[in-house]
Order: sequence, then C-alpha cells, then structure tokens
Amino acid sequence: MKFIDEALITVQSGDGGSGCVSFRREKYVPRGGPDGGDGGRGGDVTFIASSERRTLYPFRFKHDFAAERGAGGAGRKKSGRNGADLTIEVPPGTIIRDADSGEILKDLSTPGDAFLAARGGRGGKGNTHFKSATHRTPRFAQPGEAGEFKRLKLELKLLADVGIVGLPNAGKSTLISVISSAKPKIADYPFTTLVPNLGVVKPAKGEPFVVADIPGLIAGAHAGTGLGIRFLRHVERTRILVHLIDAAAIDPQDPLAAYDTVNAEMALYSRSLAGKPQVIALNKLDLSGAEELARTFRAALKKRKKIHLISAATGQGVAQLLSDVSRRLDDLRHEPSPIPD
Repeated sequence: MKFIDEALITVQSGDGGSGCVSFRREKYVPRGGPDGGDGGRGGDVTFIASSERRTLYPFRFKHDFAAERGAGGAGRKKSGRNGADLTIEVPPGTIIRDADSGEILKDLSTPGDAFLAARGGRGGKGNTHFKSATHRTPRFAQPGEAGEFKRLKLELKLLADVGIVGLPNAGKSTLISVISSAKPKIADYPFTTLVPNLGVVKPAKGEPFVVADIPGLIAGAHAGTGLGIRFLRHVERTRILVHLIDAAAIDPQDPLAAYDTVNAEMALYSRSLAGKPQVIALNKLDLSGAEELARTFRAALKKRKKIHLISAATGQGVAQLLSDVSRRLDDLRHEPSPIPD
C-alpha cells in the first residue's frame, strides 16, 4: 500500500428535513387543525482516530464526504427520520486543518480521539407548532437548516518514540531492519527509502518502543529539496532522535559536514525539532578505514557527547545503542508528549 501522509477533502453534514404543512382530516372531525410533523435532523460528520488505520491512503481517490440529510415531516405529527451520521476513520497522529486558513482544528493523537467536523442541520418545525388562538390554520412550516460544508486538510505525523535521521545511505533502513521486524527496502544507492518505516523494538531491558526510519535528508530539505519537508514532520512527535552517520563516508577535511547538514535542516524546519535529545551513532564500522575516520569525527566534535560506534550490518555495538536509547526514554517517560509547531 502506498504511503500517503496528506490529503485535501471536503465534508458536508446533512441538511435538516423540512417541517410539514398538514391538517387533520378525519371523519367526524371537521376542524381537526394543523398536524404537520417536524423534519429530521441532518447527519453529523465525525472523525475518529483508529488504530486500524496506518495511512491516509483511502483519501487518495475519495475526496468528498457527505452525511445523510434528514427526512421531511409528515401528517399526524409524524417527525421525519434523522439523517445517518458519517464517521470517518483516520490513523492516530492525524492533524485536521482548515484548508483555507491553515488553522489546526484538531490533533487526533490517540486512538479513540474524536472530532465533530460538521454538525448536521436542525430539522424544521411542522405547522402544528405555529397554531395559536388567533391563527388556527397556519399554512406554513419551517424549512430544514442547511448542513455545514468544510474544506479540510489532513496531515499525518507518525507516532514514534524514536526517529532515526541522517543523510541518504547512512544505513537507517539496515538498522531498523536489524532492531525490529520492519522490512524496509535496502540498497546501495541514495533514496531507497521513499516512505517512513515503523518498527517495534524490544530491548533487553526496559519497555518496548516504536522507532521510525525517516527518508534521508539533504541540504535544502527544510525547503522541500529531495524528499524534504514532507517527511521532516514525522520526527516532530518523537522523544529522541538517533542521528546516524556513515563513518566510512566522513570527509577527513570536514568531519562534521554530514552531522552539521542534518542538524541545520532540522533547525530551519522547527526549533522544537532541533532541540530534541540526540543519540549519535557512527555506522558501518565494519568497512575499511571507518574506525580511523570515526576518531577524526570524535576529535572534531568539541561538545562532550557520547558517540556510539556501530555496524548495523554485523550487529557491532547495536545492543549498547539500544540500551542507551531505552534508558533515555525511561528518563523522559513522565514528561508530557511533544507538541509539534
């Protein structure tokens, strides 16, 4: 199934049914009076976050959604049937915006979260409501109230505890395939990962956590270059970032080039994203010359940060990396969930 993380749709709640103009007509009741019933209420349009949904793919081909209108009233004070409500299921992590203003209407971050997007129109009153001592035969009724029409933009931001970021070919897909049951496409050329991949990691100690492999970032990603801004949003909700760097590709003249490029793009996209805790991992230590280049990187990084030396291909250092990530997540577990900009 193709990964879809944005969609433009329209929703229309049901119009209310019209009230009825009717008069009682029975044998031996020559002046029965008005007996027009009320129209039914129009159906509501509600979004609900469902764990059964993982992408916005259903909205790729269907863009218009409408609830049922209410039925009109009838004689003998019979009310019209209410229109059926329409419930639209979306994946947890879906943000609903007004398509015209860009205003966030609702963030459906947890399974079961619901949002009433368009309220159904009220049914009109039948002529029985308008009789009085001076007006005994009202020959009019209320029309039904129109439903609401809205243009909405749906945005999906994946719900993951850990986001793996880095330049293309840093080994992100290999790492997530080793530490979880996710099976992303792996190849020796850039941009093999075209969609985010989610995997559940079960460390030796601590609670399982969800990790997201984000397609490779390049210079200009915040402005849409490469896969760009489309996928940066998926690391906004994460608590920790694993910054993966290809140790074998480190430039001896500028050892921090890859590291600085990714950090700069995240900072230009979102201040909150740039401020997330990072675990630095130098990958591909199994390749010739990688260890020496890793030492060059460590020497160039002035800040005293722990650096994991790993090989996703052979498993070297991966257990220690997961242990460190799990420990940091435990430390952050009682903090409020991150809110995207």
